[in-house]
Amino acid sequence: MAQSRQKSYANRKVCDVAYMVGKKVLLKVSPMKGVMRYGKKDKFSPRVIGSIKVLRRIGEMAYELFLPPSFSSVHPVFLVSMLRKYVSDPSHILDFSTVQLDGDLTYDVESVGNLDGQVRKLRSNYIASLKVQWRG
Repeated sequence: MAQSRQKSYANRKVCDVAYMVGKKVLLKVSPMKGVMRYGKKDKFSPRVIGSIKVLRRIGEMAYELFLPPSFSSVHPVFLVSMLRKYVSDPSHILDFSTVQLDGDLTYDVESVGNLDGQVRKLRSNYIASLKVQWRG
């Protein structure tokens, strides 16, 4: 009876997930303390990365992904448990046509005006903050 009870608890969390070839998924990565992976270190390192395209299904539990060149040292086959469904949102797409890039891939910004300002007291220090609206 104990085994069947534990099995029923485990089965509640299990769901059959299948990803279509050509669709995009998120890849779950586990950050390790003190190890720099995926561009950032420690608590600011991402928990999931990118919208990565599924190349093919391998067996019932694994998928081969199309990884970007920056992940050339990572094996492209991952288990289903490492993948998350990617839901595209049109508001996440940025329009870069309005940004004028220089030759060294930089651009200029200018302040439009000051929106708000305040001074906070922290023990014996006073900290001034200013909210600025930027153009560009």
